[in-house]
Amino acid sequence: MWRVWKLFDPRRALVALFGFLFVLALVIHFILLSTERFNWLEGAAVASVSVEQAAAPPTHRLS
Repeated sequence: MWRVWKLFDPRRALVALFGFLFVLALVIHFILLSTERFNWLEGAAVASVSVEQAAAPPTHRLS
């Protein structure tokens, strides 16, 4: 393994690796933000329930 680090500068390799991972994380987060389901900034669209439907008693009978 030490021969690999003789070919590459460890500082450059680690900076490049962390840079790539950071860009990949940004791309994944922006892809998720562009969907309706995973957009945590605007929130999911909530279906409004009318007051009459929410206050109606249950219609099932107990036998």
